Amino acid sequence: MSNATIDTSQQKSNALFYWIGAISLAIPTWFYTYSQLIPFADFILSLTGYDRSSHTGEAIHFFFYDTPKIMLLLAGVVFFMGIVQTFFSPERTRSLLAGRRLGVGNSLAASLGIVTPFCSCSAVPLFIGFLSAGVPLGVTFSFLIAAPMVNEIALILLFGLFGWQVAVLYLGLGLTIAIVSGMIIGHLKMENDLQDWVHDIHIGKDLPVNNALMSWESRFNAGWNYVKEIIYKIWFYVVIGIAVGAIIHGFVPEDFMTSIMGKDAWWSVPAAVALGMPMYTSAAGVIPIVEVLIGKGAALGTTLAFMMSVIALSLPEILILRKVLKTKLIATFVSIVASGILLVGFIFNSIL
Repeated sequence: MSNATIDTSQQKSNALFYWIGAISLAIPTWFYTYSQLIPFADFILSLTGYDRSSHTGEAIHFFFYDTPKIMLLLAGVVFFMGIVQTFFSPERTRSLLAGRRLGVGNSLAASLGIVTPFCSCSAVPLFIGFLSAGVPLGVTFSFLIAAPMVNEIALILLFGLFGWQVAVLYLGLGLTIAIVSGMIIGHLKMENDLQDWVHDIHIGKDLPVNNALMSWESRFNAGWNYVKEIIYKIWFYVVIGIAVGAIIHGFVPEDFMTSIMGKDAWWSVPAAVALGMPMYTSAAGVIPIVEVLIGKGAALGTTLAFMMSVIALSLPEILILRKVLKTKLIATFVSIVASGILLVGFIFNSIL
């Protein structure tokens, strides 16, 4: 064995030990930092001269508590899921979906959406790839709906902010909407409503090779790179979302939110869906607003409907899909998904 080979092996071994040491240190640091968020927010507030009895003070405290909390949650879960994604290359994902029967394929596609987290716009290129690879249209739509709406970022933030019951509830609802919507679209046989150029795409030229043989050092590097990539892309939306949430939390009276988004306002669910659709943000950006709305007396069903419409039916996503789908198919997609979201909102407002 040459000296160069030995040196390379030694470098890889050292890098792996470095990662193990860094992760061993990062985990307790993460938990300690998370436990100090309230004292940190209290300290920042004390520097401003306000206290939590004032509207401004409560808004400031909320902002400086929620911002680091959500960033910590994002960093931890995105690093973990970045490693998980090294086991799920796009090629492998397509091979799992291609040729699946209606129902089975929809369930599998929606489940894969959880471990392949994309915002609604970034999921569109993979959606095109699935279609061109021969994955059934309805199955592909199940993935398109689930990938932005039922992803690990949404679930971990819901768990951290509202508890496991709401997170599991959201998971079940999101998967149901994705699966049923995809099955309906598949049953309608609307392949002719794809834009003609979609069928001419050559697949695989720019996709990564199968990464099943990656070393753990490479997987850790991929996780860290994914943290940097995701946080760089969404930190602004997170901060804006928390800032809006802080203003609502500090200044909007509870009875006002209850009157327009409470259970007694039957029109609140369709209004929430209509309000959410023109917006564009990730789950991380909208969940801080959702947290405050619920805290101010908004009904859970109405708030979940708002959140789902923002994530799954954003206007930028629709504009991108217009290049892939004809108007009839886009209208069908929006109508079916919006109907599912409305149903979720009404059901949960009636039982909770």
